[in-house]
Amino acid sequence: MISISCENINMTFGSEEIIKKVSFALNEGERLGIVGVNGAGKTTLFRIITGEYTQTEGNVYIAKDKTLGILAQESAFEDSGTVLGETILAKSQLIEMEKDLEFLRREIESGNNSLAERYSSLHERFTKDGGYEFRGRVKGTLKYMGFDESMWDTRISKLSGGQKTRLAMVRLILREPDIMLLDEPTNHLDTCSVEWLEEFLRTYKKTVLIISHDRYFLDRTATKILEIENGKSQIYNGNYTQYIEQKKTDREIQERHYKNQQREIARIESYIEQQRRWNRERNIIAAESRQKLLDKMERVKRPENLPESIRLRFNKASESGNDVLKAKGLSKAFGSLKLFQDISFEIHKREHVFITGQNGCGKSTLIKILAEKLRADTGVMEYGYNVKVGYYDQENQELSADNSVLDELWNSYPNLTQTEMRNALALFLFKGDDILKKVSMLSGGEKARLTLCKLILSRMNLLILDEPTNHLDINSREALENALLDFDGTIIAVSHDRYFLSKLANRILDFEKGNVSDFIGTYEQFCQYKKNRQTSHEEESRLEIQSSSKESYLQNKRELAEIRKRERKIQQAKIESEKIEQMLVELDADIDACATDYVKSAELWQKKEELETRLLELYELLESE
Repeated sequence: MISISCENINMTFGSEEIIKKVSFALNEGERLGIVGVNGAGKTTLFRIITGEYTQTEGNVYIAKDKTLGILAQESAFEDSGTVLGETILAKSQLIEMEKDLEFLRREIESGNNSLAERYSSLHERFTKDGGYEFRGRVKGTLKYMGFDESMWDTRISKLSGGQKTRLAMVRLILREPDIMLLDEPTNHLDTCSVEWLEEFLRTYKKTVLIISHDRYFLDRTATKILEIENGKSQIYNGNYTQYIEQKKTDREIQERHYKNQQREIARIESYIEQQRRWNRERNIIAAESRQKLLDKMERVKRPENLPESIRLRFNKASESGNDVLKAKGLSKAFGSLKLFQDISFEIHKREHVFITGQNGCGKSTLIKILAEKLRADTGVMEYGYNVKVGYYDQENQELSADNSVLDELWNSYPNLTQTEMRNALALFLFKGDDILKKVSMLSGGEKARLTLCKLILSRMNLLILDEPTNHLDINSREALENALLDFDGTIIAVSHDRYFLSKLANRILDFEKGNVSDFIGTYEQFCQYKKNRQTSHEEESRLEIQSSSKESYLQNKRELAEIRKRERKIQQAKIESEKIEQMLVELDADIDACATDYVKSAELWQKKEELETRLLELYELLESE
């Protein structure tokens, strides 16, 4: 059953046509990844679907009774609310049902039995909808998305923009809309949260539309890809990798058909020209016949040019020494929050070192310390011989908001000519009037491109990069990856982009619980190592549980044996005491009968004393139990 479809959607702003003839249809349970360069119209399409924008042409169809939910980058929250309080409102319907059930229960207990049927019906619905599990689910989802218990009472007003976006994601997930629209959902998420979100979406039974530049994420979640390129759309079945392969094949086939047809057209046109040169009646007839054939021919279009991408190459300085950087005993805290303590490592020439870990563990702080933008509380950090540093800041704090794009570059490199400046900016898609834009007016992607432009004009042999792929579209990410692969120097980087990590990393510094583990190898090898270690820990825990269970079993067995032993002992004591009591009665009779036989009487008295001593022992045993 189709849950949503778009038919020939066109959108024009003034004279600029943003998207044209975008069409697709999704069945319930399908997940559509939407890709395209920055500015292609992806977010515009979302705003048309939600009704925020009205399309110039075309129609959007949403199945009857289907709910729509969108992850907005700026979501509305009550500033006075708390993280847990605002999130739990996503289940407001269950909260109201819970209140109604409590009211009905009190009424019934007070004697109003006429409400029993209503209570039973509401209770059944409440149970079916997860009324007894929703609070646990809310808390579990918060934890998976990076909000541990220490943050649940935090006021919304105290959260950063990224934290608010993550909280909006939690709220959307808990609402479970029939059609979920996600615009860059992996922004502000660490790797653990992204992997949890991937698994959630893979098992989500409803329809999902995803705008993302995260290629790993699209590979693991999308069942279809909608490409918006040059304003037009094309739908592909499969995930991102399958889309790339199919697009490449389609372009090759179209290019081949186009060239074959152009050769055929040239041959026919040459034949027509030759026949007309001969200018006999039969030649004229032949030329006209071939011209009619040519006029009727359905022309194969040449594949459109791919969207222009940034072009960059890092300028390496002279060789550094083999020891590029040494860090010893580094610690950093902000107030009572300790990020890391007493960490040490060395980095050598041409290593590609990537720093990983959960959000808030101190990765970007460490990068700033290594780039000498921040001081450590304790410890020392020093560069090796002839190290020249190039630093990329994910927050683009090196840019001045009041500068134009051209001035921003010129202030950093005053010796370059305007032509050299324009040529450099053109490599990063700043052309014409774009170079006169104020930095404050640039989008996140444009600021990232300008920061990269400034970086490549410097000469360095050590690149320190803090989330360099943030705000870049897929084409720009691939251009950056290729430039870094060609860079003949050392790289230290923080990134959550697993595709980027997979291409470049040959060493991992992983933050975990305030400590840093050092792994030499590729990102895939590191992931396998962590998986094996996790499996090993789980196996150890299982064995510990088994061992503990076995020991408990043996202990219980011993205790039961002791209990049975005592029970038998008591039972035997009871039987023996009864026998001795009977024997004492008989002895008293024998002693009376042998009163004159002193020898016999003495023997009987001695035996009586022995039996009485034993009887007392048995009595003590029975009393102690």
